[in-house]
Amino acid sequence: MTPRHLVAALCLALAGPRVVAVEQGLPTPAPDGQHDFDWEWGRWLTKVRVLQNPLSGEPARWAEFSGTSVVTPLLDGKANFVELKVKGAGGTIEGGSLRLYSPRSHQWSLNFANARDGLLTAPVYGRFDKKGVGTFAGTDTANGKAILVRFVVTRPSADSARFEQAYSADGGATWELNWIATDTRVR
Repeated sequence: MTPRHLVAALCLALAGPRVVAVEQGLPTPAPDGQHDFDWEWGRWLTKVRVLQNPLSGEPARWAEFSGTSVVTPLLDGKANFVELKVKGAGGTIEGGSLRLYSPRSHQWSLNFANARDGLLTAPVYGRFDKKGVGTFAGTDTANGKAILVRFVVTRPSADSARFEQAYSADGGATWELNWIATDTRVR
């Protein structure tokens, strides 16, 4: 199975039968999720931990950063932009994430660009479940190899959020956490 087929299977598993119904033109009972990120609009204090040596098989080396995230709604909530600026002993991370909602598939695409190289990463796709957990998946490359990416968004409280990214080099059998961001709302 190719990485593209793996991510398609993973996305279908995450999305469930609603995506199949939409692709076949059938009515779908899926709720409108275009407001799933509305809670995040505004300014946040952000702490980020980044695994410096993902999928290397070596002992984990983490770098820590702190700074701000600002989330701005676009297109009446059908999109938003996250501006991230954090600094730490490992340097500076500045980037932006454009999130776009598809009313047809009831999914979001998350598209990140790091200001260091000006390139967009491969998007991840998904949605929030009934418990408010957002799970997004896609493909990318690491160390020149095709991998799967999983990004999970949780809200421990109304004024806090947690974002975790993990990589899998074995088709999703195992996952290695490589990015943890915790946000606290600025009042």
